[in-house]
Amino acid sequence: MRFLKDLVNKKESAWPDILAAISRSNRKIEVLPVIDANGEKALFDTQVTTRSPMGSIIFNSGGLLIDSGWIRFLGSGCPQMERSLPSWNTTIGNAFPPKGFVLFADDAVGGFFAVDGGIFKKPGNVFWCPPDELGWEDTTLSYTDFLYFCIEGPLDEFAKNYRWTGWKSEVEKLSGDQGIFIYPPLFAQGPELGKRERIVAPISEVYQANVIALGHAPGGAAK
Repeated sequence: MRFLKDLVNKKESAWPDILAAISRSNRKIEVLPVIDANGEKALFDTQVTTRSPMGSIIFNSGGLLIDSGWIRFLGSGCPQMERSLPSWNTTIGNAFPPKGFVLFADDAVGGFFAVDGGIFKKPGNVFWCPPDELGWEDTTLSYTDFLYFCIEGPLDEFAKNYRWTGWKSEVEKLSGDQGIFIYPPLFAQGPELGKRERIVAPISEVYQANVIALGHAPGGAAK
């Protein structure tokens, strides 16, 4: 267990590079405010240093809302997104120190992202549980690469099958602790996406429905 002083590296922090990438991006990205005590506690609980992008986001922000809130990267929590990275993992039963994976982000329609800690046999890779597939998929990207992909890469192409006309105005109204149920679910037959029912709900309920209830809590076989 490392002390806070061992985790905060101001000289080699990844934060300036993250802010520079955000400033270059043509997407609407909100850096949620950090509450100092929250940042310190969440960083200590996570046990990663601020030299890493994950540690820098945790220590310096309440989280990131990327592309009008479509992708939410967890930080240390704040009123706009109360869950921190460690508290969210604890909520879904992955108490710290985590065993095998770390959930670190999700999208507005119930796609969830985790860094593999060994449970998927590809340590360090980001795995994704999309709302239209039954299981976890290897993005082949690291946390850092996935972060910059979301900030500056072809995220529109990645998300195109999950968006409908007018999605942005609906997503912008969500807090970072909410998601959208789509019914019938995207893995089931039904009308085109824009004509399916969309219900705003706590993200914990969306995780329960899209991951746990379908038997896809990490630990099963991944694609």
